[in-house]
Amino acid sequence: MLSLRRFQKLVLPISIMTLSIFLSSSGYCTVESSLGAIQSKLISTILPMAAILGLVIAALSFVAGSQNARSHLILAIFGALIGFGAPSIVEFLRGLVN
Repeated sequence: MLSLRRFQKLVLPISIMTLSIFLSSSGYCTVESSLGAIQSKLISTILPMAAILGLVIAALSFVAGSQNARSHLILAIFGALIGFGAPSIVEFLRGLVN
């Protein structure tokens, strides 16, 4: 079992390296452009990947014969609709606000 000190020795350098790699160009950005970049990455990459992952897990649940497979598939389909429709939803809300 990992001790707390050993865990801290492993996680801290890895997290600092990861943050420095992903945030290296953000030192020259304003807060608004940084938040816009995060929102763009979230909407265009992470949400569709999460939707596909949910569909895969629901399909595996269905193949395995789980009794909750139908509800998993329904929830995964709703999640996929929201995940892939997120850019349109955000643009619609921006149009309402402006």
